[in-house]
Amino acid sequence: MINLKKVGLTALAGSLAAVTAQAGELSVSGAANVTLKNGGKANTVNAIGTDKDVKFSGSGEMDNGWTFAIHTLTKDDIGTVSSTATVITMGSMGSIGFGTGGGTNVAGAYDETYPRAYEETSDAGGQSASNYIGNWADDNAIVYQGPAMEMMGATINWGLEYSLQAGTATANDGGTTARSDTYGEGYGLGVTIGYDALTVGAYVAERDNKNQASVADVQDEFNGTWFANYSMGPVSIGYQKIFVDAGLTAATADNTTTNAKTVGTSSGHFEGDSMSIAFNVNDNMSISYAETEETYDAGTSTTTSDVTQDSDSLQIAYSMGAMSIKAYSTSISNPNYDANAKELSVNEIALGLAF
Repeated sequence: MINLKKVGLTALAGSLAAVTAQAGELSVSGAANVTLKNGGKANTVNAIGTDKDVKFSGSGEMDNGWTFAIHTLTKDDIGTVSSTATVITMGSMGSIGFGTGGGTNVAGAYDETYPRAYEETSDAGGQSASNYIGNWADDNAIVYQGPAMEMMGATINWGLEYSLQAGTATANDGGTTARSDTYGEGYGLGVTIGYDALTVGAYVAERDNKNQASVADVQDEFNGTWFANYSMGPVSIGYQKIFVDAGLTAATADNTTTNAKTVGTSSGHFEGDSMSIAFNVNDNMSISYAETEETYDAGTSTTTSDVTQDSDSLQIAYSMGAMSIKAYSTSISNPNYDANAKELSVNEIALGLAF
């Protein structure tokens, strides 16, 4: 009996050692940012802010050659998870991913795609319909990224995302979320083509509206975008077009009689154009200028009017190894698609440290 126990324990130890030897790798990285910002809501903000992120990343390889990767990004208090991702890459068959907080989604690659030195223009305030496109896929979705394809000198990348319940609720391992009577299934498709210095792409998404305000005849929500970026040495230019239709009528939508509009819950639809130019002064410094014009179209509503939100942003960034200094000056007229709102003028300078 003693000998059998010894043999069994030895075999168990050997198997554990084998598993450990084949285990994936884990790494930790992060960043810290200090910002000085003035302007913002009602142009009254004047504050110093701090932000720290810690990212845990893991990767490994299976016996069949497939690989896997995971990450968890936490915020200041470490206990708050910003995004997670689990991705299995199946060689020439592409990859499948699951995540929260935009950790794996397809739509994230089509959010304000135009070249810039620092932040998205919408970071300054107001709303941007571009940020709404496909945002339901940030959580509770299955994502498939197809294998890259080469055709006539061009590289084509594409991805699909699907959600059984296209809301924003998430669930832990083995958990569930409350059934949504607002949204049903969601679908998204993105395609990007790169040819030499030109990159073009398009993304479309649709999700079922269900029992919105107890009205059965609402339409499904649809949104989409396309973009084109071109680089000429140190200069990059870009253009993006967006469209968002929440599928709601004036009778079922929120905010139809108020001045401010909310993307996704107001009736009518939103469409916009963005363009930018960026210049790499040298390997460490870049500057950019962007303009965005987004219009709320009230459609057939008789209680509200069309309104256009205009934004322009001048940005600069300078890097010194692991440290960077970035700044922007952004102005937004008719913020939140409110014709009576005061123009926002926001300035921010940030010191960033990466490790």
